[in-house]
Amino acid sequence: MKLEEVKSALNQLETIAFQLPNGELVPNHFHVTEVGKINKHFIDCGGTVRNEEVVNFQLWNANDYDHRLHPEKLVHIIELSQKTLGIGDLEVEVEYQGDTIGKFGLDFDGTNFLLTTKQTDCLAREKCGLPTEKPKIKLSEVQTSQCCTPGSGCC
Repeated sequence: MKLEEVKSALNQLETIAFQLPNGELVPNHFHVTEVGKINKHFIDCGGTVRNEEVVNFQLWNANDYDHRLHPEKLVHIIELSQKTLGIGDLEVEVEYQGDTIGKFGLDFDGTNFLLTTKQTDCLAREKCGLPTEKPKIKLSEVQTSQCCTPGSGCC
């Protein structure tokens, strides 16, 4: 989800809720302690230099039960961050403290912001000799045999 989509969703809400991938909601007394731009400059395992930029929200679950972050306040924080840090309409990533700091993607279901799981991946599959997709094999083309011998194609 991109930053402008987040702002648009916030403008439609009276309260903010973030839902974890397991369905639980982040406690409603959370704070957004950071809105920032993260630049990642790296080299992948195939030798390609890459640059990635994302907007980062850090959610913090405080013991401050009397204060709630309202949508208009978060929009103000986002706009101040955009102006001060030169943040464009980038993908949003969310950090939230579980057993350790977790990084999540962000989606919206019309009511809640959904923290989505992220996965690692090889960015240089062709250079590493990995298929880009799992090869599809028709079962009718697999050879069958009474016994499995090397080179028979049964396993």
